[in-house]
Formats: sequence, C-alpha cells, structure tokens
Amino acid sequence: MRVLSIASECAPLVKTGGLADVAGALPAALRAEGVGMRTLLPGYPAVMDALRDVTEVFYFHDLFGAPARLVAGRAAGLDLLAIDAPHLFARPGNPYMAPDGRDWPDNPERFAALSWVGAHVGVHGALGWHPQVLHGHDWQAGFVPQYLRQMGGGPATVLTIHNIAFTGSTDPGRIGSLRLDPWHFHMEGYEFYGGISALKSGLMGADALTTVSPTYAAELMTPEYGMGLDGVMRRRRESLTGILNGIDLDAWNPAADPAIRPYDSPEGKAANTAALRAEMGLPDAEGPLCVIVSRMSHQKGLDLVLDALPALLDHGGQLAVLGSGDAGLEHAFRTLGERNPQVAVRIGYDEALSHRLIAGGDAILVPSRFEPCGLTQMYGLRYGTVPVVALTGGLADTVINASPAALAQGVATGLQFSPVTVGALQGALTRLCHLYRDRDTWSRLQRNAMAQPVGWDQSARAYAALYARLTAA
Repeated sequence: MRVLSIASECAPLVKTGGLADVAGALPAALRAEGVGMRTLLPGYPAVMDALRDVTEVFYFHDLFGAPARLVAGRAAGLDLLAIDAPHLFARPGNPYMAPDGRDWPDNPERFAALSWVGAHVGVHGALGWHPQVLHGHDWQAGFVPQYLRQMGGGPATVLTIHNIAFTGSTDPGRIGSLRLDPWHFHMEGYEFYGGISALKSGLMGADALTTVSPTYAAELMTPEYGMGLDGVMRRRRESLTGILNGIDLDAWNPAADPAIRPYDSPEGKAANTAALRAEMGLPDAEGPLCVIVSRMSHQKGLDLVLDALPALLDHGGQLAVLGSGDAGLEHAFRTLGERNPQVAVRIGYDEALSHRLIAGGDAILVPSRFEPCGLTQMYGLRYGTVPVVALTGGLADTVINASPAALAQGVATGLQFSPVTVGALQGALTRLCHLYRDRDTWSRLQRNAMAQPVGWDQSARAYAALYARLTAA
C-alpha cells in the first residue's frame, strides 16, 4: 500500500503542535501494517538542511509566484518529498507566523502550493512511485481533492482534522491566485460564509474524513464544537471516523529517556521530582507537584488554572509550568511565579525540559475547553504522572476517571472534570490532593496509568484498514 502524507509540519524536523507528532510517527507505525508512507512537506530551512540523498523530482516554472523544485530525500528516518520554494518557505519564524507573531499574509498561497504539489504527485507520481492514497492533514492540505478534480482525478483522498478551529479562510478575491476553479465557489464546494475555506474544501471533497479521537468526531457534529462546520460534518457523518492518536513509545519511554533519571515503576519518579524541584526553584512540599506543558491559549483553559489554583496550593500542592502563546496569559503566569514561591513558570518551549517536567510531576493538568485528541495526557500516563483533564475530545477517550466505582475496580488512571469551569477544576484539584494523601490509592493510580496502552498499534491498524477500504472501492 502506497500512501502520500501531506502535512505542514512533521516532528522532529518542524513542530508547533500535535499535528507534527502524528505526521512524524505515522510512517513507522504503518510500516508494520504493510503501508509504505512518504511525507510531503514544505521546504522550510530546517527541512532542507536535514535532507540527505536529495534527488530532483519535478521543476515548476511558476509555483504560486516563482520557480520551485520538488525534491526527494531522507531525514530523521523518514522518506520525504520537500517543496524547495524559497519564495514561499525560506523564512524565519515558525511555519505560519513571522517573528513578530503575525501570520504571513500569503499563507493561503503558501499552503495552496502544498496542496497543489500533493495533487500533482497523486496524478504523476514521483520517480516511478505512485501513491494509491493521498492523506492530507488539516486546512493546509484542504485543497488537495479540489486540485485533483481540476487535474482530471487521481487516487483516493483522506483528510484528517486535527483542529477544526483553524479553517484556512480567506477572501474570495484570491480565487485566481489560489488557482481554484471559480465554478466550485458555492456551498457544495469551498465557499464558507462568503469566503474561501481550504478546510471546507477538503471536508466536502475528500473520499474519507478522520479526526483524532472518537469523542471529538461526535463533538464536531454539534454547534458547540463544530466552529460553523457542524452541518458539513453531519452531512459527511458516514465518511467520518475517529481514530485516536498514539505517542512515540521510543521518544517517550521513562525507562530509557536521556533527559531524565530513567525509571520503570512509580517509585522511580521520586528522584525526578526532587531534581525538578531543584531545577525550578521549588521547595519541598506535602502536596502533589502539578505540571503544565502547553500552548497558552483560551482553548487550553489555562485561564481557569489561574483562578482555581488556591484549591491546589491550600492543600500543600505546587505548580510548575512550561508554555508560551497568548501574551496576557504569559504575563499572568510569569507574575504568579514571581509572587508565589510554590509556583514556577518558564515561558517558551524546551523539549528536554518538557520530559523532565512530566517525569518529575505527580500530576499533569490539561483543562482544555476542547481538545481533539491531546498528547500531553498520554505522555503523563506513560510516565505515571496522573492526568487531571477536562471531559472533552480525546481527553475523555484516554483517561479513566477516578470515580468511586473505577477506584473500587482498580482501573482508574486519572481525574476528569466537567463542565469546564473554575468551580469544576477546583473540585478536581481538591480530589487530587485527597487521593495523593492516600498513598496506596495513589500508587495504584500511577501503576494503572503506566500500564495504559498509548502507542500507535491499534490506530495504525485502523488507518491501514481505512486505506484498504478506499483502494478497494
């Protein structure tokens, strides 16, 4: 089975969130299922610098504004196709934003180019390799089915929704610059509230849709979570599958993690907790050390933590935070850390520190207002760091709440709270502190968490079965 994955980011080469982790992990996970996956990426500087054994596949005289090449090579153990288009991708900052934090104004054209090249490979192949399925990720690959149609058709298409909040929308005056057929600017095509939406185009045109957890798949069909596309999702419900993400069990392995003091049982966490307190400047404490590793945004519910925190601190708990994003939240957490000796805050992102936080924390907080899948709670499970999560999306699918029944049956792995409010989070933090004091119960929670399957095996089988159904059809 030959599949081309089309993504705007891919770990470990370039990453802003969970999409990159999925794009980076899927090829290896699918190999065991007989799927040969290659990944098409924009030629950001980090990608082009990492490529080895480079071969030119195509030369484009005009790829959305200037000449460009498609090249094949390998990097980080991945078989890659990269779009060498300096006018689109050779820029500082992250994949989507300039160093000043603003979106690049030509993002619609930049990622239309990604979709256009993906469709081109679908039609013409690459050095004799012809994909049977094109698997696009989020709005950046949303125009793939539309361009395939304009090119006369091609292989089967899958679009995975990692976060429906990002629709890739722009004004209709760009129809020409995006090389879109104007006859498809309507409700059945890429029109979205009077504008163009790359995500809407993919949702309407792809042969199959997936999202990253079963609960999020159901949530997308509701006005509360569908972000104006719930009607489209209800219409395509028969083509939609929720396939839970997994994590890279080699990169996230507490028994062999070079960033921490390795351990394979909850007892081994103690050395990491002591080391984390020393690194973050926190004193010893009687209550649990909670950690947050997150993008700072309204979606992630971190504003709720600011208001609910006394429920943790009043019970002898502590908080260590690593994240960046919204300037107001950054300022609020930085100020909190300066004023309270039981709170430590690092603004920014540090991969090794994220491992040390999760290894050293007693609990990890994920209070998201919505969360398609979430990976940090799965990292927490793997490391015996008890997740405290909102009852939404993939958080609901991956954590077994420490209800009286689940505790009695010995299956609980964490705490869930609902609704996503300050009061409910306060209640969860209070419950957490009470459970932490019961050392036998706490140890069982940690052991259950570490035993929870969080790898890609089951998900890879589901993707392989979906590809097989599409190619058979």
